[in-house]
Amino acid sequence: MERRDGMIAVFDSGVGGISVLRQLVRQMPNENFLYFGDSANAPYGSRSTEEIRRLTLQNVEKLYRRGLKALVIACNTATSAAIDTLRQTYPQEIIVGIEPAVKLAAERFPHGRIAVMATEATLREQKFNTLVHTYDGEEEIIPVPCPELVKFVERGETHSENLMCYLHSRLDLLLARGLDGIVLGCTHFPFVRDAIAEVAGERVALLDGGEGTARETCRRIRAANLQNPPGKGTVLLENSLSTPQMLAQMHRMLADF
Repeated sequence: MERRDGMIAVFDSGVGGISVLRQLVRQMPNENFLYFGDSANAPYGSRSTEEIRRLTLQNVEKLYRRGLKALVIACNTATSAAIDTLRQTYPQEIIVGIEPAVKLAAERFPHGRIAVMATEATLREQKFNTLVHTYDGEEEIIPVPCPELVKFVERGETHSENLMCYLHSRLDLLLARGLDGIVLGCTHFPFVRDAIAEVAGERVALLDGGEGTARETCRRIRAANLQNPPGKGTVLLENSLSTPQMLAQMHRMLADF
């Protein structure tokens, strides 16, 4: 079936996946993107696996009704809980999920000490633990649950005294023992990258999976010969919490990131 003119949907539990959307637009400026954030039910990271999977499947089903040629799950928590089910439900579709950049960190810092900041749900899922066991051994990989950090980003609080205090509470003890890198294991976290960098210091590298996810999406679309012809694509931003304030925040995040 010819679907070159179909949209690439980008799904997240809230506004965080805009960090991935920005990478997608950079790599594929000719494509048409539909971003949907489920901020009415955010954060997903404090919910049960069953709840996360149910919410993700419900939202994805609605997106597929609108004519997609690819789906990007731009949420580490939703990917961990639901990606296998999504691929079983839509076996013929291009579905790309993000995961924490543990492989990238391990390759960059062999025998290093790496912290992974993520939601509680991401850190408890088998997908993350399998990823860690693949590389943990030569490297020391330290999970750092940051359940409140998503809430800071959802309300647009990306640099404040309260945020800095929270980051210090999560990172100071680890930094005192020495870290080579910090993996931003939630797509919300790149929006507080500057604050994390201020706490971590210039010697600690910050890594996330957004660029790699965009690169894989681009590869899959080209392999299926579904890329749009040269030209300027479009970006449509939607949210289950469709207040004017939320939509304005999303447009600002896309423009400023």
